[in-house]
Amino acid sequence: MTAIPQGRTRRATLVGAMCALVLGMTTGLTGCAEDPDAGTNGVGKLSPAQIQARTKSAAGAVDAVRLSGSVVTSGHTYKVDMRLKADGGSGSVTAEGATFHLLRVGEQLFLKADAAFWDKQDGKSGDGGADTAAGDKLGGKYVKVPSGDPSYKKFSGFTDKDLLLDGLLTLHGTLATDGHHEQSGVRTIRITGDGGSGGTLDVSLEGKPYPLRLERAGGAGTLSFSSWGKDFVLEEPAKDDTVDYGKQLPAS
Repeated sequence: MTAIPQGRTRRATLVGAMCALVLGMTTGLTGCAEDPDAGTNGVGKLSPAQIQARTKSAAGAVDAVRLSGSVVTSGHTYKVDMRLKADGGSGSVTAEGATFHLLRVGEQLFLKADAAFWDKQDGKSGDGGADTAAGDKLGGKYVKVPSGDPSYKKFSGFTDKDLLLDGLLTLHGTLATDGHHEQSGVRTIRITGDGGSGGTLDVSLEGKPYPLRLERAGGAGTLSFSSWGKDFVLEEPAKDDTVDYGKQLPAS
C-alpha cells in the first residue's frame, strides 16, 4: 500500500467526488485522476535504475550532509550521528553502550571519549601493564589516532562522505519502485532491491533528488540523510585539548 500524506488524500477524495459528479452529467471526460508526480522534480517517472543513478549523482555533487541512524557490520551495531563533507567529518558513534566522538580533518583522525570508555578498552587488552589507568590520560581529550593503528581504518570510514555514500546508496538485486511516500514532510519515491531484501531507498521528489532514508539490505541498519549542502566548521581541536598517545591505542 502506498503511503500518501493526509492532505493529498483529502485532495484526491475531493477530485474523485467532483469527477463522479461531472461524469454523472456528461460523457467522454478524462484526466480526472491526480498525478502523484505533479509539481515534483520528475524523478518519480524514471525507471528504478535511473532513479538510483540520479540520487547517487546528486549526493556526490553536494558538499555536506548529515547521516544518522544505525549500521550493522561484522556482527556489531553502531548508532551514528555524523556530519560529513569532502575533507572530513565530525559526530558521535555508539557501540556496546559506549559513546565516543569522532573528528577527522584531512588525514588527521581524533577520538574523544570519557575515562570509563578508555578504562574499559584498556582492560580488554589484558596486558596488566602500566597503562591500566588509560582513562586518567585520555578521558575527555581528543586522542590522535595513529594512521597505522588498527582503529584508524575502521573509525575513519565513519567520517568519509564519498566512501560511505558510494557504498550505502547502491541497492542489491533487481530494482523496482515501491510507490510514493513521505519522509519528514517531504514527498519521496521509494525504490527497492529484490522486493526490499536488497534494501529500500526513499528519494526526494522536491528539489534535488537527494536520498532521505535508507533501509540496508539484510537488516543491516536504517539511516536518515539530512542537511544536504549545509556547511559546517571542521577544524582540528586545540592543542591543550589534544593527546598524542604516541603508540597503538588500547584495544577497542
